[in-house]
Amino acid sequence: MLAIRAVTAADWPAIWPILRDTFATGESYPFGPEHGEDFIRAAWIDAPAATFVAMDGDRIVGTYFIKANQVGLGSHVSNCGYVVAPGAAGKGVASAMCEHSQQWAIDHGFRAMQFNFVVSTNERAVRLWQRLGFEIVGTLPGAFRHARLGFVDAYVMYKKLAK
Repeated sequence: MLAIRAVTAADWPAIWPILRDTFATGESYPFGPEHGEDFIRAAWIDAPAATFVAMDGDRIVGTYFIKANQVGLGSHVSNCGYVVAPGAAGKGVASAMCEHSQQWAIDHGFRAMQFNFVVSTNERAVRLWQRLGFEIVGTLPGAFRHARLGFVDAYVMYKKLAK
């Protein structure tokens, strides 16, 4: 059974290979080869308001962070990043993490959630976010330099969480 809990310092050795391998594909996140482990750890663990792991038994099968999308007058909108371990794709991990993040956001006073940079060719993620109520509210033409496809669009996706 899948469980989602806050990250601990002891989780990093299991999280790092998942992030490293996902980012190395150059297909879904803007992190490049110049972004080493220390940089990624700071961005994924240290900077966000919170970071979580999805557990299947004692195995980490996914991770996500959540933070305010902007400071000050935009701080009521949250922002997240999700990564699922390759062997766990298609098993509901991303969906569970997104639903968990929305509840966490509501519980912590956020009124909406915005994904700033969803790569358009990541069709599985786009379909999932839409199924979970997110809308494409903007297209950034050619904003992502895909490792195999060259320059592709990125979407800004948004969902209102509170009335």
